[in-house]
This record gives sequence, structure tokens and C-alpha cells, in this order.
Amino acid sequence: MMSEQGLRITEQRRTLAELFAGTDGYLTPKDVYELMAQRYSGLSFDTVYRNLRILQEMDVLEQFVFEDGIKFRAHCQEAHHHHHVICLQCGTTIPFVFCPMEGISGIPSGFTVVRHKFEVYGYCEACGA
Repeated sequence: MMSEQGLRITEQRRTLAELFAGTDGYLTPKDVYELMAQRYSGLSFDTVYRNLRILQEMDVLEQFVFEDGIKFRAHCQEAHHHHHVICLQCGTTIPFVFCPMEGISGIPSGFTVVRHKFEVYGYCEACGA
């Protein structure tokens, strides 16, 4: 996907993609930086964060906002526009195809919505908190 969109595939970007491909859960930018810094001395946090954003914009990664900060994970396999229910205990993430934007009214005239986020946080049956 990177080369298709004209992005140069560096060894660091390849490693970043492999890191998320091999991770089932979520990673914070700090997690990614610490894992990548073990392999690449002199790596800056800004470089890691910029590449996380690039991969998110390319729909390779998805970004989620938790109470303890922003986390990323590999984009799920759902092909259509969708949202997620996320367990706060174990991190289980289940996509569901429903969009509350379809029923929203009251957006000011002249405002163009280009994207939105909607996640439902709670506890799965196994965690049952």
C-alpha cells in the first residue's frame, strides 16, 4: 500500500508495518517508539509518530482514543464503513456496521463532514465487569 501511494518504503517503515502485523492488540506511540528504538539507534519519537499518522491516513492503522491516551492497531478486515465495540479490560475489539452519522441532524449548513469516529467502550461477556 505504501508504494502504491508513492510513499518510499524504508527499512523503518517496513519494520513498523511488521510490528503491527504481528500484534493483535493496541500499541501506544510510546510502545512503538520503545520497540523500534531497540533496533534503530538515533530514532526520534517525532519520526515514529509521523509514520504512525501516515499509516493511519493510508488506512493501514486505526487510531483509538482511550482514557489513558491514543493507541493504534492494524486496520481490521471489515471492508465497509464501520465502527467498533471495545472491551476496556481485555481489549477485544469487534467491528459493527452501523453509523450514527446517518441519523444526525443539526450539522451547520456549509459544514462539510470529511470523517468521524464512533466507538463504544465497555466490557465483553468474558470480562463482565
